[in-house]
Amino acid sequence: MDGLRAVREVMAARPTVEGAGVRLKRAFGSREAPQFDPFLMLDDFHSSEPADYAAGFPWHPHRGMETITYMLAGEVEHQDSMGNRGVIGPGDVQWMTAGSGIIHQEMPRASGGTELWGLQLWANLPASRKMMAPRYQEIRAQQVPVVETDGGAEVRVICGELAGTRGPVRDIVTDPGYLDVSIPAEGQFFHAMQDNHTVFAYVLEGAGLFSPEDSGEIGREHAVLFGPGEAIRVTTSAGVRFVLVSGKPVAEPVAWGGPVVMNTQRELEEAFREYEEGTFIKLGAA
Repeated sequence: MDGLRAVREVMAARPTVEGAGVRLKRAFGSREAPQFDPFLMLDDFHSSEPADYAAGFPWHPHRGMETITYMLAGEVEHQDSMGNRGVIGPGDVQWMTAGSGIIHQEMPRASGGTELWGLQLWANLPASRKMMAPRYQEIRAQQVPVVETDGGAEVRVICGELAGTRGPVRDIVTDPGYLDVSIPAEGQFFHAMQDNHTVFAYVLEGAGLFSPEDSGEIGREHAVLFGPGEAIRVTTSAGVRFVLVSGKPVAEPVAWGGPVVMNTQRELEEAFREYEEGTFIKLGAA
């Protein structure tokens, strides 16, 4: 079909250590971020060894970007400088817009076993919204609609729209889509996409063919970056599960220092100076 997106690049997630010693796999990060604009980073934390994740992510600041946490197994307890506190578990989503600044911690833990599995995606904000007031959209698993497609796929619609069904996460600056797609053996999934949006998939389980021109199926712990086009089609011989993420590029300069993402080095230095001086939090910022 004309307009189908081809696979531009496939990246294997690589092991790294973050927070206070959490072992995880990074699908893409700062080196690849320009290709994934507006997305900055995707981490996959998946382990049945508590020593790999128990140290968690103690108190740290964010400004100028968003963190999106999607839990598949286990739980994460979060707490922030505005007094918010809670726990997200399997199927839950926390879409945190840091905006002008927030200080928080995220402490993972197993529930009903030892397995912990989740994804954390970072997304950039345009200069005009980097200092917006911080906010959360916390979505419980039962709030996420499930759509069954003609090709046999089962899709959890977290953000964006599929077959007339909208996800519960809404009013995000970069107009993103976030789908959790499961396709059975010999099934397929077709989805129309805005041609000016960046689109990528990350394979959670199984393997699939993400472009008709591919010579082989792509398996778990791989990010698939699509080229331009109006739609994607994924097929599979034995079954595949992946998240499909899309968003409107910000297309602005990026000054990135750890958990703070601004447009200029001066803005970055100012953010960390304010953090040291105790003036980082700006409640009610426009």
